Amino acid sequence: MRNLVAIVGRPNVGKSTLFNRLVQRREAIVDPTSGVTRDRHYGKSDWNGREFTLIDTGGYVIGGDDAYEQEIDQQVEIAIAEADAILFLVDVEVGANVMDEEVAKLLRKSQKPVFLVVNKVDNALRVAATVEFYSLGMDNLYHISAMNGGGTGELLDALVESLPELTNNLPEDLPRFAVVGRPNAGKSSFVNALIGEPRNIVKDEAGTTRDSIDTVYNRFGFDFCLVDTAGIRRKAKVKANIEFYSVLRALRTIEFSDVCLLVYDATRGFDSQVKNIFWLAARNHKGVVILVNKWDLVDKDTMTTKQVEEQIRAEIAPFVDVSIVFISSLTKQRVFKAIETAVDVYKRRSQRIPTRKLNDYILPVIEKNPPPALKGKYVKIKFATQLHSPHPQFAFFCNLPQYVKDPYKRFLENKIRAEYNFSGVTIDIFIRKK
Repeated sequence: MRNLVAIVGRPNVGKSTLFNRLVQRREAIVDPTSGVTRDRHYGKSDWNGREFTLIDTGGYVIGGDDAYEQEIDQQVEIAIAEADAILFLVDVEVGANVMDEEVAKLLRKSQKPVFLVVNKVDNALRVAATVEFYSLGMDNLYHISAMNGGGTGELLDALVESLPELTNNLPEDLPRFAVVGRPNAGKSSFVNALIGEPRNIVKDEAGTTRDSIDTVYNRFGFDFCLVDTAGIRRKAKVKANIEFYSVLRALRTIEFSDVCLLVYDATRGFDSQVKNIFWLAARNHKGVVILVNKWDLVDKDTMTTKQVEEQIRAEIAPFVDVSIVFISSLTKQRVFKAIETAVDVYKRRSQRIPTRKLNDYILPVIEKNPPPALKGKYVKIKFATQLHSPHPQFAFFCNLPQYVKDPYKRFLENKIRAEYNFSGVTIDIFIRKK
């Protein structure tokens, strides 16, 4: 499980630029127009062997009358409440202003480690100009250039040192199955249906489950921990942003799990919020089973199941090799089938293919369909092996790894999936120099 670090500040100070630099990917849109970041971005970063999760928030505006600004402000407050540490970004070009002072007041109330980060400091004159930001009443001041990375090393040294150690309160030797999804999708009802008693509170209002609840469970001769994730806590400030809060809470539980059972409401559809949670699980290399809940409430014919499956796979492409189970937590329809499937996914996630068996299969496939020649160079893959890792990773050794592009990597992944059952599990393909 990783710590949570929020990047906050007023609009247009470079939060998304810093986020992209720290996660080493261009995930957040960067534009000189203020207010571009409305949806939150989540990304993994690490420094000195310590991993943490970053949240890029929208620009905080005090007293804004725009509907988007009000929602962004609420979600920034949620991110602050959930974070283990906060990077408070300001702009040296503009200097300290009233909005920065208001954000500083908000952060001082949080009682969290706050790092005042003065951005766009790319020359000696601007270093001297950072002194005025001490007026915001914060001691941990660092000056950086998010654009070119200057000063970020010193900041990250201090950040990771301040992060608290997170402890796992679940038995270490048991597989962890997380029940995740939008608020009011039926997660707690699903857990109650499995264990045969009202272990978790169930109501028709979103946000009944306040914290992650774990239950040690034994079924089919297999012991595991079943974790029901929180929707939201009943706080006035999060009522308008229950979807954002549910993602934040699910994020931490996903990172602590082996298999995620993604529950979604069949009457609402597989929307962008459900897809967001799906990709959080997939990017964290967790096993995934999609549970279509409240299936008893759907008007259907003989083709409905197939049509819904096709719609879901279109939404989650290219990772389409995922089991989909149609359930009803209320009537207990196929709830045990869902757990059987999750157990199978867990076993597939940890299965290993012997090197000789893998090469006997994959090398003839490669010989028949070699990587495309590039610049007159021919790639010759001589050897493949599965790496030792918690989820399936395969390394292919060749003479010119730089010429093997992503489409061919997907081809190799698809061929491995066609021969070996890795349904519900992500696969990484690495091309290395022989």
